[in-house]
Amino acid sequence: MTFRRLLVAFSVLLVAIVAAGWPVYVHPQTDPLRPADAVVVLGGKPYGRFHYGIDIAEQGYAPEVVLSNSVGPDDVRMQQICNGTYTVTVSCFLPDPYSTKGEAEEFKRRAAAENWKHIIVVTYTPHLSRSRYIVQQCFDGEVTMSPNPTQEGIGEWIGSYIYQTAGYIKAALDSECS
Repeated sequence: MTFRRLLVAFSVLLVAIVAAGWPVYVHPQTDPLRPADAVVVLGGKPYGRFHYGIDIAEQGYAPEVVLSNSVGPDDVRMQQICNGTYTVTVSCFLPDPYSTKGEAEEFKRRAAAENWKHIIVVTYTPHLSRSRYIVQQCFDGEVTMSPNPTQEGIGEWIGSYIYQTAGYIKAALDSECS
């Protein structure tokens, strides 16, 4: 009897967690694309995301793309992307600290230097809500969030729920943007 109650309680808790995270991680608010000053691409599983950000800019949505180098300065494929030939300006940087907040702080610095008023932020779907929260703490202008189209397996979704929830807690405790 006690095991059965524990199993039911655990099942109810699991359903509640999935239901609470569904609109945040699975179907977050996305924004329609419109022209901006720059497309900024957050790190993570980078390569497809980087190309997606460059494609958006080359479609006429921004004259510049800024890529967060999440694979390190010695990655040959990343060097090829950063030094490629495009119809838009592409630049890369190593975030310091290596986190979404570190990336947002770099966007803040560049926005001030280049007078950006509107940026398109590219990341993957489960990270969209949290990255919006963090970027909007650092960037005073308009933020358009665009998820990189990806396919996630069940294991990746579970990992994303856990990782992004922990990231939200960290962001709430460290909300200052330098």
